[in-house]
Amino acid sequence: MRARTLAAFSAGAVLVSLVSGAPALAERTGESQTTRADPGGLAWGPCEDIAPVGEEDLECATLTVPLARSADGTRANGLQGTVELALSRVPATGRAEHTMLVNPGGPGSAGRTWAAHTHRRMPPELREIYDVVSFDPRGVGASTPSITCDPGFFAPVRRDTVPADADAEAALRAGAEDHARACADNTGPLLDHVRTEDTAHDMDAIRAALGEETVDYLGYSYGSYLGTVYSALYPDRVRALVLDSVVDPDSPWYESNLTQSRALERAADGFFDWVSRHDGAYGLGADPGQVADAYYSLRSDLAAAPAAGTVGPTELEGAVIVVSYSGGSWPRVAQALSARINDGDDAPLVSLHEDYGDDADSDRGYGGYLAVQCTDARWPKDWSTWHDDAVELHADAPFMGWHNMWYNAPCATWDADSGDWFQVGDGYGEHPAYDGGALVVHATEDGATPVEGAYSLRDRLPGAALVIEEGGLTHGVSLTGNTCVDEVVTAYLRDGVLPAREEGGKADLTCEGRPEPRPSTSRTAPETMVERLGPVGLESPEKPGSSE
Repeated sequence: MRARTLAAFSAGAVLVSLVSGAPALAERTGESQTTRADPGGLAWGPCEDIAPVGEEDLECATLTVPLARSADGTRANGLQGTVELALSRVPATGRAEHTMLVNPGGPGSAGRTWAAHTHRRMPPELREIYDVVSFDPRGVGASTPSITCDPGFFAPVRRDTVPADADAEAALRAGAEDHARACADNTGPLLDHVRTEDTAHDMDAIRAALGEETVDYLGYSYGSYLGTVYSALYPDRVRALVLDSVVDPDSPWYESNLTQSRALERAADGFFDWVSRHDGAYGLGADPGQVADAYYSLRSDLAAAPAAGTVGPTELEGAVIVVSYSGGSWPRVAQALSARINDGDDAPLVSLHEDYGDDADSDRGYGGYLAVQCTDARWPKDWSTWHDDAVELHADAPFMGWHNMWYNAPCATWDADSGDWFQVGDGYGEHPAYDGGALVVHATEDGATPVEGAYSLRDRLPGAALVIEEGGLTHGVSLTGNTCVDEVVTAYLRDGVLPAREEGGKADLTCEGRPEPRPSTSRTAPETMVERLGPVGLESPEKPGSSE
């Protein structure tokens, strides 16, 4: 049976296509669902280092957890040390019935601002009954101890990611090795305890400290993999599970990055096509090939003479990768390229780099990204494997092929030990997957996490329903303005209602994507911002008034 396709219909029209059947939400145990348990030891107070969003009542706390645990999540015998997790919360506007944990992805992304942004995005009926809690994962943000590597690593102008010869490749490789060594020297024992399972155990410690028998969870991007792992480790602690823009559960990080680079290429091709259809606004070419040629010519020019002595080809890549994460960024990126190529004006390009590119402040996030990725799964130790894959990848996906390889190259010589990929399923050596109700959401044109991973995750979670945003351009869909998607999410969180599960590996519900962005020559920032954090970066919350 074909998946149903819905546009932005009314709530009634959407809900008649959903079925409840058996309850999709796990029942709470030991207390009424209308009575919220008192927090179990957390001292909530004003946030000193992050601001609330709008009128949201944001509060902060810290939670001490063990540095190391055994496989069952208990403190490991004989190992000392603790971690201080920084938490945030926005209480329900009415009587709290549920608590939702939120993770924005990364890995390496600080998460505390997402309590306020998520609560603000919710419709009133969810805001009234939900406490929303977020946290900075161990090692990043305000959690301590922190992961520290080398803040000078991103100082411009950096080496071109596309090596001109063997000597240039050797220099890039040496830089990656130096960075891995700096992370080990400046961080210490924490690097051995930052796998996804460690953070999943931290999440259950947060649940317990909140005094909750079960929690709801909303995870975007890498947060989808974190939610997959948490629900496998603690299936009885999950009430509702929303996994958005998902990481393929069958693809460990090295393989995932190869696949991602090709998806980033497809998304960039979509951007080049859009620019060509608005040649009157940007003057970069009337067909996608002309626009692509203009971009790569600019890249070569910047290798010879960086814009304002700051933006070379690598800085350019670090900024324009945003087009593969959010269609909302397309007008600003196109305007910046047009200004430099047609008018010789560097300012918009430099501004784009300042907003989207990496700098000294990226050190902790990048270190957190590497700390998880390099130890979550095993990486090739023979550089010839990396080189051969990069050469092939660059031929197929020049937009970010080499760039993505170097972004992950410190994992080739990472100091902490790598472990086996946490594979969910019912096969030999796999971890039994969560079999309760779950909602998987994904946009078809997402460049950061290819849509094929959403189908893989649906197949691994027997109780999951998959909602596809057909033609969607944004990495991170739930509660971001697609009426069809948001009403399905609301129905699930409020009433436990999921779309009926289709046979044959089809999407269970297909929602029409939002319109493409309109061209603009304005130099103002777009309505969405994007963090560059490898294969699982995620757009930051939109500014007030955004619908993208």
